[in-house]
Amino acid sequence: MAQQDQSDHDIRLVCFDWGGVILRICQTWQEGCKAAGIKAPNAKISKKCLAKQDAIAKRFHTGQMSDKAFCRSIAKESEEFHTVEDIAAIHDAWLIEEYEGVEELIEELNSFADLSTALFSNTNESHWARMEEDFPAAGLIEHKHASFLFGLAKPDEKAFAAFERRVGASGKQVLFFDDSKANVEGAQAFGWCAELIDPKGDTVGQMRKILEQYEIL
Repeated sequence: MAQQDQSDHDIRLVCFDWGGVILRICQTWQEGCKAAGIKAPNAKISKKCLAKQDAIAKRFHTGQMSDKAFCRSIAKESEEFHTVEDIAAIHDAWLIEEYEGVEELIEELNSFADLSTALFSNTNESHWARMEEDFPAAGLIEHKHASFLFGLAKPDEKAFAAFERRVGASGKQVLFFDDSKANVEGAQAFGWCAELIDPKGDTVGQMRKILEQYEIL
């Protein structure tokens, strides 16, 4: 994806997606099973489980599906390989750790008087509840918002509008980092400065380079 023109902006808010940007998460079903200490099914069933998770993600992330219903749905897709309890354990283990250097980056951005930080994630209530205790860097962010709280998920323009109403910044005042191409393109179409991050690489290094290009760091 081509990088945006960075000459016409007045960034007041740096906004991060959570998983894949500041938080390392599992990328495959096999990785999730390993993180949970559960035997992974064969490649065919693993692919089906991940596809089902992706298919129901929007409903789950907007509060339209309970944790139990989410786990039952994927367990059913596993052809009886996984129990509901297995899926719950994999779901919990999906969040791994914060990327190295992310806490220092957030603290540095917070030190600028004319700049705020924000988090905007498509996520569910059970993952969100773990933030304060398990992932302290996210707690340093000033504005924290999630899809399940809005009942709206990125890249829906209504989700971006709901976010703007709560943070006091809009359009080119927002610099947004996300690991989803669809979310980045949706944010750009909504008028934000938005940049794609590769979750398999050094996410903090990528963001620092972009922040330097925007003359923020």
